[in-house]
Amino acid sequence: MTRLTVSILGAAIACVVLAACQKQETPPPADAQATAESTAAEPSEPAAPPVDLEQLAQRLVASAAVKEGDAVIIVGRTHDAELLEDIALQVRRVGAFPMIEYTSDRLAKRMFFDVPAQFDSQAPALDLALSKVFDVVISLSNGTSENLFEGADPQRVAARGKAGEAIGQAFMKENVRQVEIGNGLYPTPWRAQRLGMSETELARTFWEGVNVDHAALQTRGQAVKGALAAGNELHISHPNGTDYRMRIQGRPVLVSDGVISPEDIRSGGPALQVFLPAGEVYTTPVAGTGEGRIVATRDYFRGQAIDDLAVTVAGGKITALTGTGPGFAALKAEFDAVGDARKNEVSFFDMGINPNVKLPSGSQVSNWVPAGTVTLGLGNNLWAGGDNALAYGMNFFLPGSTVTLDGKVIVDKGQLAL
Repeated sequence: MTRLTVSILGAAIACVVLAACQKQETPPPADAQATAESTAAEPSEPAAPPVDLEQLAQRLVASAAVKEGDAVIIVGRTHDAELLEDIALQVRRVGAFPMIEYTSDRLAKRMFFDVPAQFDSQAPALDLALSKVFDVVISLSNGTSENLFEGADPQRVAARGKAGEAIGQAFMKENVRQVEIGNGLYPTPWRAQRLGMSETELARTFWEGVNVDHAALQTRGQAVKGALAAGNELHISHPNGTDYRMRIQGRPVLVSDGVISPEDIRSGGPALQVFLPAGEVYTTPVAGTGEGRIVATRDYFRGQAIDDLAVTVAGGKITALTGTGPGFAALKAEFDAVGDARKNEVSFFDMGINPNVKLPSGSQVSNWVPAGTVTLGLGNNLWAGGDNALAYGMNFFLPGSTVTLDGKVIVDKGQLAL
């Protein structure tokens, strides 16, 4: 799973989603899915809080700082039509101009497999043109499956990623404001099963995370940002073998607190992005300073498990990539197909600060935003204030880590200590 700038057309969605390979998440096998669904239906479990779509639409429009005269594109799947339409209404109510673009898993898949390979390297002319048209992109990241691209030729995936690289740069250059709702937590049966939760529990966690007190989150985010901005060396360790050091002195520190503020608008670029549920502070390393080993105990690639996904790093670049499990070979093949040395860069440090998002204590799979969760990643880091625009990335979620900043503990075994 990685983060790439929102792509707003069906063809480019297939391109960028493929480049962000681990973001495609697969439903569990039928027996596991049935188990998760039956667990969610148990009468003893409290119901998930009702979702007021009108209220959520208002919040999204406010988060994006939509104002009179803005051109706003709203992107999502057909099964979220009601929410997309509610967002469009709220956009128009402030005097801005909405346009809805519907897509689907079916379309995303066919845009890859049913389009001739000769067009994989074609420049995304329409996306690039529209970066000059829209002031705001609001997208719902609610894919119902993650193995849509099972069997995709890694060389074709790499070619599409390379062709789409200019999209992220264009949206940053034009200071397009972007709000994404999902952030790896949108409630689906397969995601609930993976996290060891029922669908009801995941839905409750998701909406409580979205509805966090944003004023309190902003205060916490600024405190963590201040600490990182004043520091030099981070040391991340974990019982799974992770032992990694990187320097961050002088690097920009950004906060995703759920709102694009006037200060963010003045800053422009990566400051104009919100990921909901919000609650992250992130930065990028001083070039060439990363040393050590990073291990993700459990990860997935197109629905197939990977155990002990690990990289060895010297001078900020990986020298080895290893792992086991049924998903590793396909992940490695796709990694090898990316013919660009920027894929080897350990490119960001991300720390979750949202107190409302709590995952099961025994879960080996994590997410960006639970308070105290640490994520390191390779490749693209435009969103984090870096300059690696490669349309490829790989993330390592490290729940339960300990982090020190210049020798002071800031995360203690997965608990935020700031």
